[in-house]
Amino acid sequence: MAEQEPETDDGVQLDLISAERMENKTSMEKIRMILDSVHDGDIVVLEQGLTPDEESKLIEVTMTEINPDGFTGIEIESFPRSETKESGFLGRLMGKDEDPAKLTVIGPANQIQSLHKDETLISALLKRK
Repeated sequence: MAEQEPETDDGVQLDLISAERMENKTSMEKIRMILDSVHDGDIVVLEQGLTPDEESKLIEVTMTEINPDGFTGIEIESFPRSETKESGFLGRLMGKDEDPAKLTVIGPANQIQSLHKDETLISALLKRK
């Protein structure tokens, strides 16, 4: 049976993307998949977030695609990766700071009224379409 996306008239689609689905994709494939979903008005939740370089590239690509009459950009929030003994200054110095963030939420800027994060919760307030 072919994979079908549910029809949404006035609801919000939430795409929960597993780390397994993302692991064999290039950085640009990940960015394109995320932006295609967000362009469609979907909220994307990544089980394992992007690396700092991928997140920077996502923002860079997003800036080139902003259109005042259409795509207004993205909102993004991530939980940081776990604190390990190599994640501090020494880890960054040794080049071990490329671990992706844990959970990441990305959505269209014109639909996310507020995106708030504390130590254990990311909360999104969405506007109705």
